[in-house]
This record gives sequence, structure tokens and C-alpha cells, in this order.
Amino acid sequence: MKKVSKSNPLPLYYQIKEIIQEMIENEELKPGDAIPTERELCEMQSVSRMTVNKAIMGLVNEGILYREQGKGTFVTKPKEKHEISQLKSFTEEMKEKGLKTDTKILSFQIKEATKQNKIMLNMKDTEDKVIEIKRLRISANEPLAIETVWLSHHMFSDMTVEMVEGKSLYNIFRDKYGYCPEQAKQTIEPIMLNEYESKLLNQPANALALMFRRNTYIQNEKPIEYTKAIYRSDRYKYEIILT
Repeated sequence: MKKVSKSNPLPLYYQIKEIIQEMIENEELKPGDAIPTERELCEMQSVSRMTVNKAIMGLVNEGILYREQGKGTFVTKPKEKHEISQLKSFTEEMKEKGLKTDTKILSFQIKEATKQNKIMLNMKDTEDKVIEIKRLRISANEPLAIETVWLSHHMFSDMTVEMVEGKSLYNIFRDKYGYCPEQAKQTIEPIMLNEYESKLLNQPANALALMFRRNTYIQNEKPIEYTKAIYRSDRYKYEIILT
């Protein structure tokens, strides 16, 4: 392991953080490997426990390391990239990566449309019902996302929970209703999970996550769905293609 330099203008904790990160990038430390203990790092670098802890926590917060109570600190497996350049459903995206997916329906309700529902789905004044579907998205037996979808009941009046159980909504749009999603507008923002979300996603209380809000459109820019999805930030990162 390289040594910190007290003549370097960078703070000592930051130097340690970069040294560990460099070891990971050079595969001296591989996914699943334990890093030296805080005490060992203190002795190696001749620095205080507080300095070492600050360096490690910086890497934990970035998702590069993770801690297990009573066991130590380990190198995280690389996050899978998700390209944001093509309009794909969760199921389609996972299938392309060769990952098995499952979906658990948390709730399926026909509800009074809120003002926001009507705006996001461009509903007429005479249309006052939406279908709200809450789903837990699962891959490799791990919960990855909580997804809430709102659909105009007018467009999908015969849709039932049995119809969507275990299926891709995009496939249902195309195959049953003849609606072909053509484009989407999406925003991404960091959030902190609440108690309910943390439990569903098997995450610590107040863990960070990514919230995606997406409007999907069919021909003539007609909105077909409005989706809010909360993704675990410890498992995935997103790559945006700019052209």
C-alpha cells in the first residue's frame, strides 16, 4: 500500500481514500475482499483513527465499500450500468442483460384521478378515474425498485390485476391494446428512503436511493403512463448517452 505524504496539500483522509480506490481500480483489492482494519490502516499510514474512519466512510458513501457489523469493511461489487438512451421497460432491460426478473404486485386500485394525474396523463374533464399499480421489481432474488404506475382508466377500462401479474406493461400496451410507446420524458433525483421503502428494498433506514419520474408517450405525443420508481442506489448506476 502506498503511503500518505504530509507535504501533500491534499488532506490525509483524502489521500487514504484515493490510495484505497486506486488499489481497487488496479484489482489489488477485488469485489468481496476485505480491506485492512482501521487499526491496521492507522499503523500503516501513521495517522489517527478519525482520519482513517473519514476516508473509509467517504468510500462507503460512494458505494465503493460496504460494512458488515462485526465482520469488517469490504469492496463492493461493481454496479451494473443502465443506459438511458432507449425506451425500454424494466423487464426488457433486465432480459437484455441476461438477468432473471420477478415482479410482486403490491397493490392494484382504480382511484379518483388527482389534478396531477390528469395533467400528467392529459386526461379530459370527463375522465376522472386512474388505475394505480404499485409493484416491487426483483432481480436475482433481490428487491431492486418500488414502482408506481398511473394509467388512464378510460384507455384501459378492462385491465385487471391478473392481466398484469408477472408481465411487462409495455408488452400489454402493444399486444392487447395496440399502443406502442414511442418516447418518454424522465427526471432523476436522489432521495432518502422512508421506513416502508427501506423494508421493501432490504435497505438500512434512511438509505439513499434514486427516484425516477417518467411520462411515456404513444403516437401524437399522447401520454400513456406516468411512473414513479424508486431504485436502490447501491446496486445500479445510470449511464446517459448524449449525441
